Amino acid sequence: MVHNWIKRILQVSYRLLAVAVFLLIWEVAPRIGLADPTFLPPFSKVFTAFIDLISTGELFKHLYVSLRRSILGFSLGLAVSVPLGLLIGWFKGFEYLIDPLLQTFRQTSTLALFPVFILLFGIGELSKVAIIFWGVQWAILLNTIAGVKNVDPLLIKSAKSMGTSPFILFVKVIIPASVPSIFTGIRLSATTSILILIAAEMIGASAGLGFLLYDAEVKYQIPRMYASIITMSMLGLIVNYTLVAIEKRVTRWKEETAVV
Repeated sequence: MVHNWIKRILQVSYRLLAVAVFLLIWEVAPRIGLADPTFLPPFSKVFTAFIDLISTGELFKHLYVSLRRSILGFSLGLAVSVPLGLLIGWFKGFEYLIDPLLQTFRQTSTLALFPVFILLFGIGELSKVAIIFWGVQWAILLNTIAGVKNVDPLLIKSAKSMGTSPFILFVKVIIPASVPSIFTGIRLSATTSILILIAAEMIGASAGLGFLLYDAEVKYQIPRMYASIITMSMLGLIVNYTLVAIEKRVTRWKEETAVV
């Protein structure tokens, strides 16, 4: 038991080694003149600014606002993209009809459309949720379509040979087999939703992580600026690993099938 714990600690330490080296270089470089401490302060100063943001509660206020916007826009995109992707991937006629329009929309830069969303929905919450909704849906949609199209033909033939109806085939075979690909799109879109939101908050907002970053930059509070960037990175990591854990739990049947 103790041996397993030691082995686990060594594995975690090894995985964090590159991060530790990076932080060490960040701390030392400005102090020995390899970087200008005005624009790249030592990591210890950034960490102090990060702790100050936590102790005052300001970080949690901005984090709450950003998460609320991101989750709402992401949830709307998920609710639209998954059903639409399943339909497009399964019904070739529908795909043939709608694919040119989807490809046109997909090639349009999300942030380039932000002024349009502001004109349509104003500078308040709705425009930010709308731009997140628009930006996150494409990775989910395309991965859902790919998941449906890449279902093993043998599974489909086996189900049909047993007299399975098209509806049951779609529900019992196509959708479960598409789940891993759908989760890949969800993970990509979850990170994208945060990035889009940060950019949107930097353009027009009075709260949120993007506003915190922009406000620190304008006021030349460099350690505070880097602290907000670190917060965004940590948020992205937490979201990604949370989705990975959920995916493993949902697709546990794949591992059981492989073992059998």
